[in-house]
Amino acid sequence: MIDPSDKLGIKSVTAEYKRLRQESFPDVKIGVLHGKLTSREKETILKSFRAGELQMLVATTVIEVGLDIGAATIMVIEDADRFGLAELHQLRGRVGRRGKEGICALFSSYPSTIARSRLEAFANINDAFKLAEQDLKLRGPGDWFGTEQSGFTEFKVADLNDVVLLAEAQEAAREIIEHDPGLVSYEQIRIKIEDLLQKEHHLS
Repeated sequence: MIDPSDKLGIKSVTAEYKRLRQESFPDVKIGVLHGKLTSREKETILKSFRAGELQMLVATTVIEVGLDIGAATIMVIEDADRFGLAELHQLRGRVGRRGKEGICALFSSYPSTIARSRLEAFANINDAFKLAEQDLKLRGPGDWFGTEQSGFTEFKVADLNDVVLLAEAQEAAREIIEHDPGLVSYEQIRIKIEDLLQKEHHLS
């Protein structure tokens, strides 16, 4: 979350950035990274982090994919109960790269029973496939073509490998939409999506 949300109780990344910079670590050079920054702004911040000009990053899950900085060795994830296992695993993979030991600490204020089970699985399992299997058991596959991120659906998955593939496809789709919301450079994808939406509209 970038902006404060009283409804969800999630800290604003910008508010947390200011708090850490002003109160907790006034002598540490801290950067902030989120999806509302331009690509150039993101790259400038990451370049500074790689060069050691920034010692800490406060970020949203925009860092989930593509961050490869060998010096990044410690990650703290707040409200970890709000994440799925696959996403937590992706985030964990951003630290401890290039043979260096990494530490990923999870914090959760009020985890439900299922959320606690998810976090315990995350702490004990390093294999991505096994985590995906556990995530599917705990959360359900969700709605692949809609907005539901968890729960059981009428969409049938033939094999668990399909779940992993679909999760990767979802992430690829998020990256495309982030850089090209109107799908101007992806005409065939846009046409296919419009066709699927029309068919779904006629069936509903």
